[in-house]
Amino acid sequence: MVEKAGRILRAAATASVIALTLTPAAAQAGRYHVYSCRTPTGEVAPTDGWSGSVAAGGAYDDYALDTCPQGGALIAALGDATLHATAVDLATWAFGAPAGETIADATLWRAGDTAGGSTTNSTYEFWMAGPAAGDIFSECIFTLGCSSQGDVGTPLSGANALAVPATNLGTHLFLDAACFGGFAELECKAGLGDANGYAAAVYLYAADIILEQASAPSVSAVGGALATAPTVEGVSDLYFRAADSGSGVWEAVFSVDGQVKQTTPLDENGGHCRDVGQDNDGLPAFLYVAPCASSLSAELGLDTTKLANGTHHLVVNVLDAAGNATPVLDRTITVYNPPPACAGVAASATNSSSAGTLRVSWRGSRKPALTSPWGSSPVIVGRLTNAQGAPIPGAPIALTGTPVAGGPSTAIAGPYTAPNGDLKLRVAARGSSRKLCFIYHPPSGAPALVATLDLNTRAGVALAVSPRTSGVGESIHFRGHLRGGPIPATGKALVLEARSPGGPWIEFDVVHTGPRGGFFARYTFKFPGPASYQFRVLSEAEADYPYAEGSSNVVGVFER
Repeated sequence: MVEKAGRILRAAATASVIALTLTPAAAQAGRYHVYSCRTPTGEVAPTDGWSGSVAAGGAYDDYALDTCPQGGALIAALGDATLHATAVDLATWAFGAPAGETIADATLWRAGDTAGGSTTNSTYEFWMAGPAAGDIFSECIFTLGCSSQGDVGTPLSGANALAVPATNLGTHLFLDAACFGGFAELECKAGLGDANGYAAAVYLYAADIILEQASAPSVSAVGGALATAPTVEGVSDLYFRAADSGSGVWEAVFSVDGQVKQTTPLDENGGHCRDVGQDNDGLPAFLYVAPCASSLSAELGLDTTKLANGTHHLVVNVLDAAGNATPVLDRTITVYNPPPACAGVAASATNSSSAGTLRVSWRGSRKPALTSPWGSSPVIVGRLTNAQGAPIPGAPIALTGTPVAGGPSTAIAGPYTAPNGDLKLRVAARGSSRKLCFIYHPPSGAPALVATLDLNTRAGVALAVSPRTSGVGESIHFRGHLRGGPIPATGKALVLEARSPGGPWIEFDVVHTGPRGGFFARYTFKFPGPASYQFRVLSEAEADYPYAEGSSNVVGVFER
């Protein structure tokens, strides 16, 4: 995310400056992927930005079809049911970059055929062009010996991949199928076609298009304690408005003393503004050409309890989907959070004094430490009594949590004791490993009663594998997400393991997540089947990731 943040405007964060609209200066253009029809791992994708057409006056069996929602392709084709006129019968699919953006790179997975053949003066053909309709960079003409290109029916075959030459990049791409001849008013013959009934056809199974946007977001109406208060504590707020005329407003990045501390998506825009990953160049990837909201209002908070007390340099940038950044805030803040009540206090699961006794434990366990699966909500039970052993009812119990990987303690809503002095608390699911500190302050002013428990939360990992059936020389794709945070800025190492059902797990690869926890890997089978395998992903315990060792769901794959 540091790379995405781009340039940073250094300016004094006074109230008069904050009231202005911040418009970014010129900088290197940002880029983002748009996947069409299929993603790189084969999932169905929309065809946003593409439009199909057939030439006016052409035969009734000219086609511009979108079968991508059914796992098919964008199809430009001429049918074999009728004769087709040269320079008249034309089927087209065209991609157009949004206004103000250009196509910086593109790979098309395409195949096609010219099964209808040719006559003396006419021929069936298909081609690809850009940035203008006449700028052809790939074509297949029957009379020149080309009856087909690519592997029809195998969408992501290597034979289908076509990188668009740099000289043909711009604002548009075209795919065309046509009847062509040296003279007007000639005809291509009917009755000959491929298995789909097409005399000429080009299929676009997938496209990976990188769009480039030169402009960056604008920011206005900045306010909140984080922007103006001389000293901040707890969760300090920041609000602003942002607009972007291109790919849209994506996320806010908080950096403290040069380190990214928080990245917050601002509006998923109905699911469109969601980075789907699957690339290896560090650029975000989306399924829509203008994925994010063109304008929005944001109200965010920064948890300053995770920062050391003292002065810090805070920079907040807002990013569009292309990664262009505009500063929202650039100032020095002073953080002061009072130390938690547990600081410096020796404690255990039971604490007694002249004021009474406080006991806590994990329900169903006598040990002060509990290892819990990701997403579970373990229950804590306890009892508070006075020096004579009588229950203390209705007493508030303060509770703080301290992450095992370090960092400041945070307050948690604690329980009140029941009439019999008992207390009960369900720990919120999906938190990291932490030390829980329970505190009772006697009304008499006597020293507090303090008891602690340790919670070791296993890492949560979600795994998907596709396809679930493969063969020698073929690949399967692993994708998934490390669920718990915070994730180290450089990512978390994960171990890929495999086994035959019932056998021992064997490590075969190590991958690293991105800063938001996503990961992607591929494996190619080297030996013939048939055989059944099970796969999982293991997250081992590490000092900079506050979770115990945990593994993903197990996914089965059959090798033919």
